Amino acid sequence: MEFGFVRVAAAKPLVEVADCYYNTSRIEGLMREAAAKEVQAVAFPELAVTAYTCMDMFFQQTLLQEAEKALLELVEKTADLEILTIVGVPLLAENRLFNTAVVFQEGRILGVVPKTYLSNYKEFQEERWFASSTELIGDTIRLGGEEYPFCSHLTFVSGEVSIGVEICEDLWVPVPPSCLLAMQGANVLFNISASNELIRKHQYVLSLVSQQSARCVAGYVYASAGFGESSTDLVFAGRGIIAENGTILQDAERFSMEEQLTIGEIDVRALQNDRLVNVGFMHGAAALLPANRRTIPFCLPEYSGRTQLTRQIDPHPFVPPGDALKERCEEIYNIQVAGLAKRLKHTHSQTAVIGISGGLDSTLALLITVKTFDLLGISRKQVIGITVPGFGTTGRTYNNSLRLMESLGITSREISIVKACMQHFEDIGQDPAVHDVTYENSQARERTQILMDVANKENGMVIGTGDLSELALGWATYNGDHMSMYGVNSSVPKTLVRYLVTWIANNEMDEQTREILLDIADTPISPELIPADEQGNISQITEDLVGPYELHDFFLYHFLRFGSRPSKIYFLAQEAFRDVYDKDTIRKWLYTFFRRFFSQQFKRSCMPDGPKVGSVSLSPRGDFRMPSDANSTLWLREIADLEMKNEK
Repeated sequence: MEFGFVRVAAAKPLVEVADCYYNTSRIEGLMREAAAKEVQAVAFPELAVTAYTCMDMFFQQTLLQEAEKALLELVEKTADLEILTIVGVPLLAENRLFNTAVVFQEGRILGVVPKTYLSNYKEFQEERWFASSTELIGDTIRLGGEEYPFCSHLTFVSGEVSIGVEICEDLWVPVPPSCLLAMQGANVLFNISASNELIRKHQYVLSLVSQQSARCVAGYVYASAGFGESSTDLVFAGRGIIAENGTILQDAERFSMEEQLTIGEIDVRALQNDRLVNVGFMHGAAALLPANRRTIPFCLPEYSGRTQLTRQIDPHPFVPPGDALKERCEEIYNIQVAGLAKRLKHTHSQTAVIGISGGLDSTLALLITVKTFDLLGISRKQVIGITVPGFGTTGRTYNNSLRLMESLGITSREISIVKACMQHFEDIGQDPAVHDVTYENSQARERTQILMDVANKENGMVIGTGDLSELALGWATYNGDHMSMYGVNSSVPKTLVRYLVTWIANNEMDEQTREILLDIADTPISPELIPADEQGNISQITEDLVGPYELHDFFLYHFLRFGSRPSKIYFLAQEAFRDVYDKDTIRKWLYTFFRRFFSQQFKRSCMPDGPKVGSVSLSPRGDFRMPSDANSTLWLREIADLEMKNEK
């Protein structure tokens, strides 16, 4: 698939215990169905050829010989399929029986992976029938007169995709084989399993799969046995789980009596970026990796045209859904408060000074400051909120700022910047009727000077209000609102600020303050540096000028979190905002994002300290170190090429 996505599937066929040919016929059917759905690699459960629950029948020559014969027939019958397939089957080698995963494609067996860690529970003791891979002497197995690689450390490689395989219990041990396979290069891991069902066990398995995919920075596909296995003592519900780097992408319906394919896409380029950034990922690999590891090349199927993703692309990656949003808001709130508390104590500041505009960012900064003072046992009167009305201040934001400060019980001041700016315009020869960048930035710098000077006078600290999205776009006046003594919002994206303010309103405030905060959250975003319209409404809407913040936050997330190219971000944005923005709109603002992101780095290079709250941050001291004069040509050229392709 395009942009580094590989489509995978966990298959759950119907089985009959010990009926190898029935089972391989069901496997073949699901292989063909998966191929028709453009799956590139599919896994079937542990011992799917015979069924897992054969018990002492595994000692029977008939079963073992017919299992091998049925497997070879399956491989031959599916020679017309390009899909890479992993199937569980018991195989004899070196006078012992092994629980194996056979990997094949286009009528050719590529390799065989034996199970390493055997289940030894009272319900099912595999050591009665099978030997561990650790007991192997050689590294090949003979099937149908041919020799094939036989090792627990095989990786199957096609371009940027590297596949590793482990079997059931291998996942449950302290150091699963998949950990070493990942260090060997595998970025898509398959586990063929036959784990029986117990109360709460599924949640535990989900946790295991999720954590292992995160630990290995990999995709993880878990295919477990289902209906048809013996129910003498155990029940197998059938699990199909697909995870990527700690996130569960797909979780199949359990207890289904129908065959199932659980399909999803793994983003191997995003995984590679995380491994690249995590410099400790390969630490000690030379001493840990086994000498008998082996890499086997194969050709990943390529399908014509652009394949639609089955996975959902979140349009608001910084804003989780449901209860997770409440938890995230609370955690961010506490991080911001803790960061500010430490800075106030360290500097022995007696006051905190904040410019209150009636907008979202300054409101959030004020709420954080008030909470911090409460926790430190300092009077709220030591918080000095200053509203600094200018040429563009509207009645709604002005009144909300005054009402909020009064409701929170802080010290409130009003200092107009109109006279000072008019004097400044006269001093530098600026026509007040010309509403250019000088007109706007003069106001922002005048406001900042007032805040800084009051902080000096009151032995205090200026609390910055600017957020992560503004820093990314450079939507701040250099040495104006760009500057403060501690920026509490510097790691919070704009799309999350509104939710934070709303959460604080609903969970931390009285009814009067809540009403004010909810009105602020509903106010259009604006710097209010241009006079209001004839009706007194805000005339300068930020998103009309730089583009929708939900798009810019989406671009920022994928650019910084995964190092994605503009073409991939463009593709993902179309998937995420399919019914919201057309291609031209997305491409237009994508160009704006990269143009501004590169040109405005000089502002981020000297940004104030502030607490990091998420995985995406722009602090030049640790999170994103970029030269201020880095050239954006390659990125903008790629976006321009997108336009040319669309026109064709």
